[in-house]
Amino acid sequence: MYPNAYYNYLKNRKADYHQQKDEIKNSIREIYHSHGGVDGYRTVHAYLIRKGYDISILTVHKYMNTEMQLFSISRKKKPEYEHGVAHKVYENKLNQDFHANAINLKWCTDFTYLFLTDGSKHYNCTIIDLHDRSVISSITDKNITADLAKRTLEKAIHSQPGIDLSKLMLHSDQGSQYTSKEFTEFCEKLGITQSMSKAGYPYDNAPMERYFNTLKNDLIYQHYYHTEDELYTAVEEFAYVQYNHVRPHSYNNYKTPYEARYGVA
Repeated sequence: MYPNAYYNYLKNRKADYHQQKDEIKNSIREIYHSHGGVDGYRTVHAYLIRKGYDISILTVHKYMNTEMQLFSISRKKKPEYEHGVAHKVYENKLNQDFHANAINLKWCTDFTYLFLTDGSKHYNCTIIDLHDRSVISSITDKNITADLAKRTLEKAIHSQPGIDLSKLMLHSDQGSQYTSKEFTEFCEKLGITQSMSKAGYPYDNAPMERYFNTLKNDLIYQHYYHTEDELYTAVEEFAYVQYNHVRPHSYNNYKTPYEARYGVA
C-alpha cells in the first residue's frame, strides 16, 4: 500500500510538472508570435513574470532556444542619411553616458524613415528621455526638415510642465536638421544645451538606434500602411502606449518606462 501511494505521488507530481511546463511553453509561444518574433528570452521572461509565473531566465532560455527553436529576429541596420551644410556643430558632451539621475536632464533625438505601401517615404522624429527611456515626443511627416526637428522638440517641452530647460541637454547626430540655423538658434533661445555624436558613430546615440529598431521590428515590419493617417496613428500609439506603458525595457530592469518614471511596482 505504502509503495503504491509513493509511486502514485511521484506520478502525479510528474504529471503536474509536465502540465505546468506545457502551459508555460504555450505562453512563450503566444508572446513570441504576438510580437512578431522580435522578443528574445530576456524580454519573454519579463512578460512571463508579469503573468505570475515563477520561472528562471535560464529555464526560459532553454525552452525557447533549445526545445522550441524560437529565436529573436535579427534587427536590420539603419542606413545613413545625407548631411547638408552645417550652420553650427556642437561637441559630444554626452560621451556615451546614457544614464540620467532624474527626468528631463538628458534627451536624445533622431530621425528614421518609414514607408507606405505605395513606396512613398515618410520620416519620424522622436525624442526619448535617458532617465527611463520613455518617448517624450514623436512626430511623423513627409519631409525630413529642421522644422520637423523643431516641432518635435516643442511638443516634448509642452509635455513636461515645469521643466527647467537650462538643465536640459539634447543629444543628436550632426544631421543638417540639428545643425541648421533655425534649430540651433531655437535651442539657444530656450537655453537648451546641444550635444552631437561624432560623424559616422551611431553608437554615440545608441538609445535612439535601439528605439527605432524596436519600432520597426515590433510594429512597422509587421503591417502594411496604405495611408498617412494609418501610419502616423500607428506610430504614435506604439510610442505613447505600447512602448511607454506596456513593453518592459531591459534598461529599467524590465519595468516599462512609465513604471520606472513614476515608481510604479
